[in-house]
Amino acid sequence: MGKAVKVLILFLIFDALVIGAYFGFKALKGGGGSVLDAYAWVTIDEAYVPKNEVEAFIQTDAENRGALPVYIKNYGANAKVLGRFKGKQYAQPGVNVLNMLNRGLDDWMIVEIKYQTETEREVIRTLLYLYIQKQWKVGDTGTLIR
Repeated sequence: MGKAVKVLILFLIFDALVIGAYFGFKALKGGGGSVLDAYAWVTIDEAYVPKNEVEAFIQTDAENRGALPVYIKNYGANAKVLGRFKGKQYAQPGVNVLNMLNRGLDDWMIVEIKYQTETEREVIRTLLYLYIQKQWKVGDTGTLIR
């Protein structure tokens, strides 16, 4: 065997070891589950203490409608979750897209809301809230791509 063939074989062996170590580490770590699985549903009822203005609005709105309890997943300003958001106006936007399309955007947040209708049907809505000019507003509604 020539020197070039030996170097090529060593290179292939090294690549196989690196790839094997990567997948072995990933398997030991738990497969690297979805970023959405890291968040738990939180129950909002009369006794819940909101963490921010958006949660306070959700609680007040549900209370006025007589829809308590509702359940939420507040993803905050997680860019990975934003990349999974598919709404009516935005389809998997990035942070730069939100900034470009919403002049004066100071912050944003994604919240999933789960509730039951009067007919006991479960509804899950995903809302993109935007903080523009010192006020939170709903920027878009949609779903999260699982």
